[in-house]
Amino acid sequence: MKLSRRTRGAVALAGAASIALLATACSTGGDQGSDGEDITLTITTFGTQGLDGLYEQFEADHPGITIKATNIDTGGNALTDWQTKQAAGAGLPDVQAVEEGWLSKVMQVSDSFTDLRDYGADDTSAEWVDWKVKQATDADGRIIGYGTDIGPEGLCYNGALLEAAGLPSDREGVAELFGGEDATWEQFFEVGKQYHAATGKAFYDQSGFVWNSMVNQLPEGYYTADGELNVDGNAELEERWALLAQGAADGLSSNQTQWDWGGGKAFTDGSFATFVCPGWMLGVVKGQVEAGGGDATTGWDFADVFPGGAANWGGAFLTVPTTSKHPKEAAELAAFLTSAQSQVASFQAAGAFPSNLEAQADSGVTGESELTAFFNDAPIGEILGSRAEGVVAQYKGPDDSVIQEQVFGPSIQELDSGKADGPTAWQHALDLLDELVEQ
Repeated sequence: MKLSRRTRGAVALAGAASIALLATACSTGGDQGSDGEDITLTITTFGTQGLDGLYEQFEADHPGITIKATNIDTGGNALTDWQTKQAAGAGLPDVQAVEEGWLSKVMQVSDSFTDLRDYGADDTSAEWVDWKVKQATDADGRIIGYGTDIGPEGLCYNGALLEAAGLPSDREGVAELFGGEDATWEQFFEVGKQYHAATGKAFYDQSGFVWNSMVNQLPEGYYTADGELNVDGNAELEERWALLAQGAADGLSSNQTQWDWGGGKAFTDGSFATFVCPGWMLGVVKGQVEAGGGDATTGWDFADVFPGGAANWGGAFLTVPTTSKHPKEAAELAAFLTSAQSQVASFQAAGAFPSNLEAQADSGVTGESELTAFFNDAPIGEILGSRAEGVVAQYKGPDDSVIQEQVFGPSIQELDSGKADGPTAWQHALDLLDELVEQ
């Protein structure tokens, strides 16, 4: 089971509006390398970050510089790729995308990344939400990454399916159905039981993403804020696990394969009616629906509500490893790709909600786009801005992604498949924790 941030096979969604933005995206000036020679800059990203359409613009603004881009399917696989090359001391790109979930692992070797303050990061840090900059600042005050997106969560739902079950299908009604500003996970599962009783069908795609969202919105997740492991004996986690286990026992999970969903068919055939959606996931949903033969008429929508309140899932950073032979130009590329105009283009391409404050307020984010048209004209940018209020960055420990994927992953599969009840699956997770994570 993989809970990493992106999915393979998602389709880039940039349209004419994004191309127009590229033409006005900021240029840092200069040409070729710092020594005047033609150079190639390498960049490694993952999933659907919405950056691909920006490379040509940077090349046009920097004659003599060619970008060679590598995109890895998921954040988990990108972590493996980075760890392998980091350990070998060779093969790292000039610009490395780092996922929030494994940033603390990167911070353990932060001195192997360029301090971007040497290239102006101090002068521009106020352009991003403050907690994003703090996340990328190491214990010595070095800024090692420019923030790309953040992942405030709203609720994707299929209005046609809810309506057929006798439940509200308009965005305001759906938000109220789940409790509005006072939405709780208890209410989410209660509505799921109502839906299941009316239709006999599952309510959400699988329990893994729901669990990930539950954990991410806690003040402290798998680790305490001071870096101590925080799983065994964590009453808040156990309470949410019990809710999740009961939901699976009640038939609310469709037990879909993450990042596959039957090639997208599960998004079009009524297999489930709700889906937890950080901003970047909207592009995934659109791509999956289209892969499954659907379109905007399939009925997916996006509501300004989330069980348990504000939650953030994901977000990334662009870093420059010290092995780069062209750190100045690499830093310029990272700065360009995270500038306000570039983040607007990334949002329109993939739904990646900007961490850049100017971009958050831009009409290219708050206005209409291909994504808004697909999601029943939902004001996606405004909703994500609303969902971002109250988000506090949760500390992610060095083995956070291991716990997420390899410790709880198998136990969640046990819940969804009916092979274990909640207490048994929880104990199995603790056993794996002892086996896989240094205490």
